[in-house]
Amino acid sequence: MRKRIGIFGGTFDPIHIGHLRMALEIKQQLQLDEMLLLPCYLPPHRPTPGASAIQRVEMLEIALQGCTELQMDKRELQRNKPSYTYDTLCELRAEVGDQVSLCLCMGMDSFAMLDSWHNWDQLLQLAHIVVVTRPDWFLPESGAVADLLNLHCHDIDAVAQQAAGAIVLLEQRLIPISATDIRAQIHAGKSPQFLVPDAVWNYIRVNELYQ
Repeated sequence: MRKRIGIFGGTFDPIHIGHLRMALEIKQQLQLDEMLLLPCYLPPHRPTPGASAIQRVEMLEIALQGCTELQMDKRELQRNKPSYTYDTLCELRAEVGDQVSLCLCMGMDSFAMLDSWHNWDQLLQLAHIVVVTRPDWFLPESGAVADLLNLHCHDIDAVAQQAAGAIVLLEQRLIPISATDIRAQIHAGKSPQFLVPDAVWNYIRVNELYQ
């Protein structure tokens, strides 16, 4: 059977319950052998993170304690330059070979902006793209991303049948949690308890993050 690896990137600023639950559900729905969470160093399409790379890694390590289903991959932090998904997929594909199924996982908001990504039109040569649907976002109906979706949309079985090249749409019970909202709550002196793991909230308080 073909090995299947999921890749779920983000700033994780901070990591929260929504991130973790989405990653776990994708792993279970696609029956992945591994699900890698990749904190980025410098996001090309977002403001500079409020916490340092080291702090974001430490929060992610804390959040993943006791969770054998999810693993962290630090490769983007080791480049010391803007984090491009294309570079990451090239590295991973060189490491795992041509037969392993790589699944790049993202929300609909990210997928709608895919044509602004570095070498976006080459991503499907390296991996599948798994798009998690969100009730407040709609798939593009025209333009380059819509054309890509129309050409490459497949059902979930494609992940097991081929190593790359398919766009798969997944529906999930989404938890409406936003890292932006969490940072705003903390800045306003409010508690984000139960939106982030308790150990992560303790870390944020001890290190006085987002104030």
